[in-house]
Amino acid sequence: MLHIDILTVVPELLEGPFSHSIMKRAKEKGLLSVQTHNLRQWAINKHMQVDDYQFGGGAGMVLMCEPLANAIESLQAAGGPYDEIIYFTPDGTTYNQSTANRLSLKGRLLLICGHYKGIDERIRQQYVTLEISIGDYVLSGGELAAAVVTDSIGRLIPGVLNDETSALFDSFQDNLLAPPVYTRPADFRGMKVPDVLLSGDPKLVEDWRYEEALRRTRERRPDLLGDDPA
Repeated sequence: MLHIDILTVVPELLEGPFSHSIMKRAKEKGLLSVQTHNLRQWAINKHMQVDDYQFGGGAGMVLMCEPLANAIESLQAAGGPYDEIIYFTPDGTTYNQSTANRLSLKGRLLLICGHYKGIDERIRQQYVTLEISIGDYVLSGGELAAAVVTDSIGRLIPGVLNDETSALFDSFQDNLLAPPVYTRPADFRGMKVPDVLLSGDPKLVEDWRYEEALRRTRERRPDLLGDDPA
């Protein structure tokens, strides 16, 4: 089983993503456990304070050292050490399928959702083992990034998907985009399914899918092939 703890100041944002579809199925099968923790449980005072102004001035609040450190240490004491402590930040490593594959093999992960101007740098230096960005844009907090990462790795756990080979043929698994897919009817308003997919020949279908994946990748994401002219 993969267990994921998510540390956040707005746990309400994560109530929906793990309650439906594949993530719900993964939890019901006992293959994935996801637990959100409100950082305010470890607030420094009766006002539930977890953030403060940044030294040196400037706009925006910063999540403080003390509640974050106490939360991390408390969760580790209760459940054991983490394989990775992940912080979501625009200056982190860009997330990709390779990282998703690697994280899906872990046993325990802690995801820290930043907010406001982020978290105190000393927490990043002392506790965080992996910093992730899900793209070159800024979100209001790390909760949506946590949902994206949890979904992307949870579906890779063997037994989660009905067809266990399905995830192996997703886009990016072999640095190729997925080929086009079709379903019934074979002829929709004069637009026909390629004959090869109706041939019943698995080898011809496999070759066609590879060529189409290669063509689509070359057209849309040449950088994945090292062909990007930029």
